[in-house]
Amino acid sequence: MRVEVIHGPNLNLLGSRQPEIYGSESLEEINASLVALGRTLDVDVRCHQSNHEGALIDLVQQAGRESDFLIINPGGFTHTSIALRDAIIACGLPAIEVHLSNLHAREPERQVTRIGGVVRGRIEGLGAEGYRLALRYAAALAGEKKS
Repeated sequence: MRVEVIHGPNLNLLGSRQPEIYGSESLEEINASLVALGRTLDVDVRCHQSNHEGALIDLVQQAGRESDFLIINPGGFTHTSIALRDAIIACGLPAIEVHLSNLHAREPERQVTRIGGVVRGRIEGLGAEGYRLALRYAAALAGEKKS
C-alpha cells in the first residue's frame, strides 16, 4: 500500500511557527515519524509540501495515479480552494484531512473548510499525532480490503 501525505502552505515552518498553536515538531520530524510508522504497518509513505496551490493540485492528481490513500493538510487553502477540493474529488482516493490545531477553536474564517465535505474524515486539534492516526486508519482500511 502507498500513502501520499501532502502538506500545504507554511507547514514547512513547523517547529518555529507559533509552536503554541502548531506544536514544536518540525515538518521533517513529522515526516520521518510517518515513514517509520509506515514501515511498521507495511505502508510506503511519501511526503510532500508546497506553498503553491497549483503544485498541491499537481501532487493530488499524481497521487490519484500512483497511490492508494491520501492524507492532506491543506493549510490555509482549506478555507479557500475550490480547485484543490475538485482535485481531491477527481483523484478518486480515500482521503483524510488533517489539521494540527482545532479549527473550530480559532478565528471564524478558519472554521470554514472547502475540503471537509469531500474527504472520508477529518482529524484536527491533536497536533502531529493526527497524521499518525490518519496513517493507522489508512493501513487498517487496506487490511479490511485484503480480507
